[in-house]
Amino acid sequence: MAVEPLKIGIILGSTRDGRVSPQVGEWVKELADKRGDAAYEIVDIADYQLPLLGTTDGQEPGIAAWNQKLAELDGFVFIVQEYNHSLSAALKNAFDFAREAWNNKSAGIVSYGSTGGARAAEHVRGIMGELMIADVRTHPTLSLFTDFENFNTFKPASLHEDNVNMMLDQVLSWGQALKPIRNA
Repeated sequence: MAVEPLKIGIILGSTRDGRVSPQVGEWVKELADKRGDAAYEIVDIADYQLPLLGTTDGQEPGIAAWNQKLAELDGFVFIVQEYNHSLSAALKNAFDFAREAWNNKSAGIVSYGSTGGARAAEHVRGIMGELMIADVRTHPTLSLFTDFENFNTFKPASLHEDNVNMMLDQVLSWGQALKPIRNA
């Protein structure tokens, strides 16, 4: 009996003009695809045009499409940038527009910022706990000073590749372990 590979969404956590999260997300996807152990895809919050939570009647098509996409996935890698010592408003809003679609799935974080995005990642971990997302320990952190040229062209140090692969190992292990709960 063939085991269907897990589906892992690489969530771009920013919608800001000039954002670098697509560069980071593509790099993570390239590393992930070389592994051949899961189906990885970029999921860009900007594509769903989510309104600010509480400002509409919630009937916009992007909200349903967002929840449907999350429901299709077994786990996540969040590309998290640090804005003012925390996560972006767009990522927080995207978390809040779903509930059950997040539950009992695994997740890793790749963060960046002046301190590697560590403060934003810690806020994301608190949110994931509430949404019943099992976050993994390994957390690649990228510095705006050493992993980006002129703060906008992503040029990661090769040492980060091992951390990304270790994180993906953990996301897949937890994702597989949680599968019976998701299927119950």
